Amino acid sequence: MTSARLRVPLPRTRHPRAAIGALAAVGVAAAGLVAGVATERVLIRRFKTDPSDRYAGEAFGAQRYDEALRLEMPDGTDIHVEVVEPVRPVPANPTIVLVHGFCLDLGTFHFQRKLLAARGEHRIVAYDQPGHGLSGQLATGEYDLTVLGRTLRAVIDRTAPEGPLVLVGHSMGGMTIMAFAELFPELFGDRVVGTVLMATSGGLLAETKLVAPALLGRVGAPVLHMMSNAARYGGPVIDRARRSTSNMAWLLTRRYGFGTDQPSPALVSYVEEMNSRTSADTVTRYLRTLATHSRFPALAALAGAPVLVLVGEKDMITPVTHSEEIIRRLPHAEFVKIPDSGHVVMLEHADEVNAALTRFLEEL
Repeated sequence: MTSARLRVPLPRTRHPRAAIGALAAVGVAAAGLVAGVATERVLIRRFKTDPSDRYAGEAFGAQRYDEALRLEMPDGTDIHVEVVEPVRPVPANPTIVLVHGFCLDLGTFHFQRKLLAARGEHRIVAYDQPGHGLSGQLATGEYDLTVLGRTLRAVIDRTAPEGPLVLVGHSMGGMTIMAFAELFPELFGDRVVGTVLMATSGGLLAETKLVAPALLGRVGAPVLHMMSNAARYGGPVIDRARRSTSNMAWLLTRRYGFGTDQPSPALVSYVEEMNSRTSADTVTRYLRTLATHSRFPALAALAGAPVLVLVGEKDMITPVTHSEEIIRRLPHAEFVKIPDSGHVVMLEHADEVNAALTRFLEEL
């Protein structure tokens, strides 16, 4: 009995070696992908396994507040605001307003709010920027720093219409304060008796990695418009893809957000969670206003009251040069550079930041 062989037809090609090479390339690529995923998982396990992590048991997330508000803005966004009343009020002590940065939320100031609430001598106001945290998103259009400055004014008018204020801004939060100063310079030195600018910039954003595509500001509106539309209509798909690559996002957060060689895994996870809750639609609709931010003249309004400028020496997002430029224009400001710290300096080196903030408030 003669056995029959099963013949599988091969695709016709004039260059059989090329076909074999292409198949081999696909195999190598697939193997590389598997190896990359495996390597990523090994790195994640190694980085996240740290028995000495001092923040492993820290209860990140919602903190105590005495009042929660929803502010409806003219553009239709509703803003989530939390107010903490002082338990040991000191007459004439300023209200402290915390303004967070891009792709984060009011939890950015976890340790500063915890300290201030425990001291109980100041009223604390914290809120989520439009499109972030528990605040609503714009129905149409792009976000704008000038509008963020007006949002800060609305928060102040609602929660602290009278009395002295200290404004504390991190990254885009510092830019929001600059936009606020540009709009309402008369409030500085009168109502605003102190300003704290953490890891922020007055401009020079062509040199920063605040948003990876910030350089798109150089190629003009059409590209930004296309990117915005792609995220708006494909946002859910993009967000699902982001979640599916959460390990890589964690590694990138560790690399670009922190300056310490071995940052707390719990802190990295906390920051990455805040990042991941910010939708792709929100991210792209902030691109233009961040890429074109330039408010050095607005810093003149801050000259009449104490200023603290604080930055991590290894900040890769808004490097030290950005803070040095602010100091050059505000020579009276106190300048604190924190070694081995990256962009989320108020989390990574909370003790040093809290010490500088406490000293600043006491000297007021």
